[in-house]
Amino acid sequence: MPKSTINVPHELGKDDALARIKDILVQAKAQYGDKISDLQESWTDDGGTFSFKAMGFKISGAMTVTDSQVEIVGDYPFAALPFKGSIESTLRERAERLLKA
Repeated sequence: MPKSTINVPHELGKDDALARIKDILVQAKAQYGDKISDLQESWTDDGGTFSFKAMGFKISGAMTVTDSQVEIVGDYPFAALPFKGSIESTLRERAERLLKA
């Protein structure tokens, strides 16, 4: 499976950044609920894992939160490669908005 990694810097501190980044999947589900299904997420003190189906494709990944950045690593099926750029830009945009001080 192809992977992508998105790093988003922040100045919030780890705890505040983690609290905010947890909303990224909630917002995606609210906006794209008709295209996203089977959303699952699990959180720890350092980040979390997620998986969902979008347009019939299973996408999974992990988020790691540090004092200065959030790293989002996603796994995509080969058939979803044409949408990879769009998914990455949407995730980056949402993460940057959520992590804005």
